[in-house]
Amino acid sequence: MTVRTVQFADRLDAGRRLAELLEPLRPQRPVVVGMARGGVPVAHEVARILGAILDVVVVRKLGHPHQPELGLGALGEEGVRVVNEPLVAKLAVPPDVIEEVARREGAELERRRHAYRGDRPAVDVTGRPVVVVDDGLATGFTARAAVEVVRRRHAAGVILAVPVGSPGAVASLERVADEVVCLETAGGFSGISEWYRDFDQVSDDEVARLLADPVTRVNR
Repeated sequence: MTVRTVQFADRLDAGRRLAELLEPLRPQRPVVVGMARGGVPVAHEVARILGAILDVVVVRKLGHPHQPELGLGALGEEGVRVVNEPLVAKLAVPPDVIEEVARREGAELERRRHAYRGDRPAVDVTGRPVVVVDDGLATGFTARAAVEVVRRRHAAGVILAVPVGSPGAVASLERVADEVVCLETAGGFSGISEWYRDFDQVSDDEVARLLADPVTRVNR
C-alpha cells in the first residue's frame, strides 16, 4: 500500500509548490516550458511566481495500437523521436507499425502546435537555462522527448521539474536532464491522477489562454 505524503489540490497547487523549490533559479532568468497539455497549468504557476517567460513544448506518446496505455516511445517538436527499444523488442512490434503510429501522432502534434502558437516561433532559449515542467512522470518517455526538444533549441541547461514521479522514471530522467526537481518520488506508482484531488483534463483552449497571459510573456 502506498502512503501519500503529498497530495495536490490541483495543478495550480502543484505549480506553486514546485515554484518554491525552483526559487533559487530566479536570478538566472530561466524560460519555463510546459509540456502540453497537462504540464502547462503547472508551468504557468511556476513562471508567474518566478517572473519568468512561459512557453510550451508539444510532445506525443507513441502508444501501442492495440494497447494505447503501453508507450512505445514519444514524438516531440524539432523532429524528436525516442523509442522504448526494450518494450518494442519484447512485444516484437514491427517497424511499420511504429511508423504508422508516429505518422498519426505527428499529425496531432502539428495540430496542437498550431493551436497553441499559431505562426509564432518558439521562445528563443539559446544560451538560457530552461525549466521543463509536467504534471507528473509515469514512464518518462514524453519528458525525455521534451528535454531533447529543448536541447535542440540550444538551451544552456535543462531542468526537469515535476510534482510527482515514479522512482524509475525519475532515475532515468536524471541521466537525460541536467537536473530533475521532483516534489514526491512515489513508490507503488500506479498513475499520476491519484496524486491530485482535482485532475480534470486540460483543453487546447486553456493551454492557448495560459500561453497568452501577458504576465508570463514579458521580455520575450
